[in-house]
Amino acid sequence: TGAIKVVPQTWEKTYFNWMENIQPWCVSRQLWWGHQIPAWFDAEGRIYVAENEAEAQALAGNGVDLTRDSDVLDTWFSSALWPFGTLGWPEAQPSPPSGGEGRQTPDLIRGQTGRGGSAVASQTPPSPFGAGAPRPSPPVGGERVLLSRHYPNDILISGFDILFFWDARMIMQGLHFMKEVPWKILYLHGLVRAADGSKMSKSKGNTVDPLGLIDQYGADALRFTLTAMESQGRDIKLDEKRVEGYRNFATKLWNAARFCQSNGIGASTTLAAPKAELAVNRWIIGEVVETLAKLDKAITDLRFDAMADAIYHFAWGTFCDQYLEDIKGKVDEETKYTAGWVLDQILVMLHPFMPFITEELWHAMGERICDLTLARWPEPQADIDTKATAQLEWLNSTVNACWSARGEMGIPPSAMLDVWVNPEPEFDIELIAAHADILKRRARISNLHLLGHDPDCPPITDALTFAIGVGGVTLIVSTEGAIDLEAERTRITKAIEAISKERDSLASRLQNPAFVEKAKPEAVEKARADHAEKAAEAERLSAALARLG
Repeated sequence: TGAIKVVPQTWEKTYFNWMENIQPWCVSRQLWWGHQIPAWFDAEGRIYVAENEAEAQALAGNGVDLTRDSDVLDTWFSSALWPFGTLGWPEAQPSPPSGGEGRQTPDLIRGQTGRGGSAVASQTPPSPFGAGAPRPSPPVGGERVLLSRHYPNDILISGFDILFFWDARMIMQGLHFMKEVPWKILYLHGLVRAADGSKMSKSKGNTVDPLGLIDQYGADALRFTLTAMESQGRDIKLDEKRVEGYRNFATKLWNAARFCQSNGIGASTTLAAPKAELAVNRWIIGEVVETLAKLDKAITDLRFDAMADAIYHFAWGTFCDQYLEDIKGKVDEETKYTAGWVLDQILVMLHPFMPFITEELWHAMGERICDLTLARWPEPQADIDTKATAQLEWLNSTVNACWSARGEMGIPPSAMLDVWVNPEPEFDIELIAAHADILKRRARISNLHLLGHDPDCPPITDALTFAIGVGGVTLIVSTEGAIDLEAERTRITKAIEAISKERDSLASRLQNPAFVEKAKPEAVEKARADHAEKAAEAERLSAALARLG
């Protein structure tokens, strides 16, 4: 038999330490409701424990006045019945294992995963209705009863702080009454803490009201924040800025859907990816396939943060910022089908994290045969087109390089620029021709000239130019009328001097043994991070100055 898999595995040691050093445990509480203690006492204070009052009276003898204990069972103790008590137990008897074989019993207490002990397959537990009593008949249609269908379950997601108080007791009572553990995987998540990492406390006044965050940013944004920050047991430092950022993500998705609607893009009618000839459409279909693979791996590994990261970057960065920008102004029928299909895949993959906005958009995009909750998980039935992927990666990296250079040179975003493209000998110039329109529109280029291949290419007469090397080509960008080159050189030179001074000051502090040895570790770490940041900034500015010549 195998043991329950504990994730993260580091908590398994804590579990066994508690169980192997268990102490006397008070199972009673003075609460208003709960399972009343099955104990009665007489006038002399003698206690009689029994399943019911008649049995207790038989133990005490006829004529002895008995009073039942008014306490109830400790919440954790009685809640240990939850995995099977909520499913009809003991009235609903589990079905025998299929094939006539005993079901293998995962035993966290003593299994074959390095904890010693022998493996014994559990037998079907005896009927709780007594010897010879008939077993309950399954419902009409042969469906199994709830208990046999859902016990044991696959996974319990729990806070690590109740591992011993509740989780262990569910395992103990499951093994006792059901003869097998209640679930196969125990996932222990971290605690939600204040933004500075301290434990939330009313006395400190650092608690966060989730309803307040929902009122301000929406339930979807809060759900996504908690998912994105859940990294297998690490505590979550709940920063309101993160919730605000994911609210903006929801707004981004909403605007993307509105763009699609305004361009005649609606709901998809197929589970499989549509046929596509255009490179931009073949590329985005491949990106869906890759994202789906990331999600499937992440859920298998129980990495909820990785799932959120994959769908976030695909929806925002790949679909909204790249694909929708690429197809602007050229939305043909193929692109309509492709874009509608991709948006549908995003809504399905994002639905577990943001159920409300995705359900709303699901119905807003067209007629549906079911709610999004019931929609099938994506099955693209397509492969990644490596050629299309290489083309679009070159296009997107070139656009990004152009915008980075604009920022470094202080060129206004509205300025239209003349650009000459100087390809390396082995570069496929057809790539430029195929995507010239997209490149010009996204990078704000007025004229794109191909050096050495276009007989009508004008010579470079403007001295106010800078060069960008990217993906097998060099882009020579004219800045005439866009910036004052000399003033820009002066600005960047002064910025380099200022940032270098800060960098050198931090380096001097880090080279001082007195600071490194006596300062708080977090102060030393911050100084190192600041030094690395200033050094990188100085290097970036120096490269920008070199481009100006």
